[in-house]
Formats: sequence, structure tokens, C-alpha cells
Amino acid sequence: MPSLITDPGIIHYETYGRGRPVLLLHGWLGSWELWRDTIEVLGREYRTYALDFFGFGDSDVPGTASSSAQRTRLDAFTVPTYVEMVYQFMERLGIQRAPLIGHSMGGTVALSMAIHHPQKTVKVCVIGSPINGGSLNLLLKLSGQRRVASLFWLFGGRGLRQFLRFYSYFMARDGRAMGRMITKDVSKINVESFFQSIGTLRKTDLRPQLHRVTVPALGMYGQRDIIVRPSEHQTLKAGVPHAQIEWFPDAGHFIMMDSPERYITTLRTWLVGE
Repeated sequence: MPSLITDPGIIHYETYGRGRPVLLLHGWLGSWELWRDTIEVLGREYRTYALDFFGFGDSDVPGTASSSAQRTRLDAFTVPTYVEMVYQFMERLGIQRAPLIGHSMGGTVALSMAIHHPQKTVKVCVIGSPINGGSLNLLLKLSGQRRVASLFWLFGGRGLRQFLRFYSYFMARDGRAMGRMITKDVSKINVESFFQSIGTLRKTDLRPQLHRVTVPALGMYGQRDIIVRPSEHQTLKAGVPHAQIEWFPDAGHFIMMDSPERYITTLRTWLVGE
């Protein structure tokens, strides 16, 4: 279980393969495990790094050691903090530049890296990612409120896990596999990372800054996405005219699970292309 100490906290990550580096960033409530099949394929050609964001998977939860550190928890699980986390991760490992691939919230972070740290970003791929937080499902928006988040966390989060097992059948074609993965990931988070991260994502709006994305960009969006409005592909294209858009009419939010063959073929072709 590789880990890396940075200023905000300890980052857990998984790495596989040899060659040029590629970074994979998971979405809200997720972990590196979302990318298991992806890194198995990409690892034949690239050195893949799949990170756990702070508060998710096995990465350290910042701000538990002292009262001064406790104050930093107010922004420990925000999009800007995750951008800084990715930047420091690359700096500490000596990764000068790399393609960034992000799903959902991870794609928002990847785009933010391309905006604020273009020197570190070779290419950026977003998969079902919100460009404007207003595109999120209403339930996710409400989850960014502390009182609502606390309700989900009654009985140690058991109610939330049961709800997600049921809701998984609407999020992905293979609801059983989706349910197993997401409930396992949710068992590792707490109420702070739950509501802070979705709260900051709800308030994020990258539209005014998209013109600063000059690197090659790819957007994958599924027509059946019930988590993020599928029309976000239009928002991305309007702000980044050179972006390549791939539309998946039979897929939802988890394109890598609903349409795995086309997803991985598209991704590999885009990585190889100039």
C-alpha cells in the first residue's frame, strides 16, 4: 500500500506499469478501486498512478492531530485542496508532466489542474464530470448541507450504505457490482469528507476559466447519467472548443462500467494521439 507524505496529509495511491506517467482521479464517495480495470490495461503501456483523495479510500484525513490542524479541516476536503494535493503528489514523486484522467469530481479537479498548473498537465480527460456545480443531481446538492449530511450519517452511516445499494441499480448497468464497490468505499469515509467535498463541488463553476485550458482535452459523457446532467458535455465544448467529446448513449455516470470496451479504446486512442 504505497503512501506519500505531503503538507496537507498522507496520500494513499496505487501504481502499476512502466513508461510515461498517467494519473487517475476518482469521483465523490469513490476511491482508486474505480480504476482497477483501467490500470490493468493502461499499465501495459504507461506508468499509472491512481490516487485516493483526502477523506476517501485509505488517504489520511487531515486535521486530526492538533487544535491548529483541526482548524484546517474546514477546507480539507475541497476542490482547491484536492488540486493542491495532486500538484504536491506530482512534485514529490518527480513527475514533471502527465495526462490527468478524472471521473466525476476527479475530472473537475483534473480540469482545475489544467487551468492553474498547465505546466504539469499534458492532457486532461473528464468522465461524467460537472463543469458547473449546478449540474449535480438535487440529492447531491442537498448532501452538501451539514444537516442533510448528518441525517445520512445516522446509525454510523448504515442508512446511507443501504440507500446506495438500492440506488446503485439506477447509477450503473450492473447494479450489484456498483453497489458492492460504492458501499465498500463509503465505509471508509466520515461525515466531514462526505458533506464538505460535495458542498464545494456544488459551488464550483469552472466556466469563466475554461478558456485557460490549452492542453488537449477529452470529455466522455453518458446520456443516461442521473448524477451529473449529460448536457455538461456542451458546457465543456463551449468553454474548450478544441475538446474532443465522446457521447455514450447507452451509458450512465459510470461509463467505464457501462461501456467498458468503447471506453478503454477511446481512452487509449486519445492518450496515444498527438
